[in-house]
Amino acid sequence: MTKFILKRLGISFLVLLGGSLLLYVLTVNAGDPIADLRESNATNKQQLIDARTAFMGLDKPDLVRYWEWLRGAAGCVVGQCDLGTNRNGVEVTSLLSTAANSTLRLVVLATVLAIVIGVAVGIITAIRQYSGFDYVVTFLTFLFFSLPVFWAAVLLKEFGAIRYNDWIADPQISTLQAVVIGVVLGVILQSVLGGDLRRRLLTGAVTAVFVFAALTYFTAVGWWRAPALGIGIVAVVSIAAAVGLTALVSGLANRRVLYATLTTVAVGIVAYFVVSPLLVAPSIPILLLLLVLAVAVGLISGYFWGGYSNRRTAMGLSAVTAVVMGLMTLVDRAVYAWAGFLGLKSRPISTIGSGTPNFRGNYWESVLDTTTQLLLPTILLTLISIASYSRYTRSSMLETMNQDFVRTARSKGLSERVVVVKHAFRNALIPITTIVAFDFAGLIGGAVITERVFGWKGMGELFATGLENTDPAPVMAFFLVTAIAAIFMNMLADIAYATLDPRIRR
Repeated sequence: MTKFILKRLGISFLVLLGGSLLLYVLTVNAGDPIADLRESNATNKQQLIDARTAFMGLDKPDLVRYWEWLRGAAGCVVGQCDLGTNRNGVEVTSLLSTAANSTLRLVVLATVLAIVIGVAVGIITAIRQYSGFDYVVTFLTFLFFSLPVFWAAVLLKEFGAIRYNDWIADPQISTLQAVVIGVVLGVILQSVLGGDLRRRLLTGAVTAVFVFAALTYFTAVGWWRAPALGIGIVAVVSIAAAVGLTALVSGLANRRVLYATLTTVAVGIVAYFVVSPLLVAPSIPILLLLLVLAVAVGLISGYFWGGYSNRRTAMGLSAVTAVVMGLMTLVDRAVYAWAGFLGLKSRPISTIGSGTPNFRGNYWESVLDTTTQLLLPTILLTLISIASYSRYTRSSMLETMNQDFVRTARSKGLSERVVVVKHAFRNALIPITTIVAFDFAGLIGGAVITERVFGWKGMGELFATGLENTDPAPVMAFFLVTAIAAIFMNMLADIAYATLDPRIRR
């Protein structure tokens, strides 16, 4: 395995070197970097042209300029990066750190959401092949996949920001609207859960009534502008996660695992009140410490409840349950701050920029500001990626479930849950890891248009500005990040192959 990884790294280095040379030559020949000065009416126009020519090294051959850039970039290996300056004299390294931080926040979140949602939807559609739900999801995924990014961004701005901001000023949901929303969600949920006609009708009816009652109640008490979750909703969601994870991975008949996850929830309920003072204005180290403690509680609970045969499963599920409850606790804190946030920012969903200038709020109000700025571009990138993940997962699952080892597992009397989760899904993940590796680097490159539409000062803006000015330094900095991300993610995919299928190691 080590030899294979070293070989891949060597090949990747050669690809990186060749790609950087090609992009540099294309960039410096894509336009005239002093075109704006040639059109100037300044009396010292020639002096300005000569100064920029000398500053950018335009009088040197392209290969000489590329070699100077390459020497500076090679210093990144030893922590002494010198990526040059843009044509305005600003260090590209400082611009890159700010832009990369902004873009990676967006891309990482969108990738995680797309993987979780897309893979889950793909599994369900594969299990329920040719059902109504399968046809609807297939239609929607092809629709999202074919949507032009700029057009979808405009729609999100209109309906997800402008009209929502108008509505939240005086949020009202009429009885007819509540009925329609309840019926639509009831139809969706019953199609997902499936079952016979009686079960479908019961699921749809209960969902429609519950949603109608909840929307009517929330509107009556003004919940939309002053929401609250409380320990009740946090506990219910955490218990549902504990039971759902247990049912999916080990089955509810495995009482030891179920008791381990529920014990983790019980400890989390007590911790909800204990850590409450620490969450008034927490710092990053405090949040990381609380996360470590939550995972530790889950692992300890799983260790003592799991017994010899179920210890690893119980520890893993309990740790995940602890993380879910921790996240719900943080969401609860953020929701409580929504009313104060609306007092500072009457139109909460922004359409431009990655932050509100001169925003003054407490810790959680600042978190809400950052979150609302992330919301629309994240939704856009997630929707586009979900289409790919769900389609690949569906086709991979269908191919795997027709294999001999799956039929053998069924013939041995294993439950459908065990067949799908422990046999089919694990083998279906192998081609999906390839998509994840390419998609992450692709999203960074694809974020150019998204950032442009939403006025997001990230890697896309850095690349576009450099290209417009025929300034190779910012463009090459963009290439350096995306290329290294692609190499790193593909390396992780290779390692994941060997983990999922040990035969690949040989």
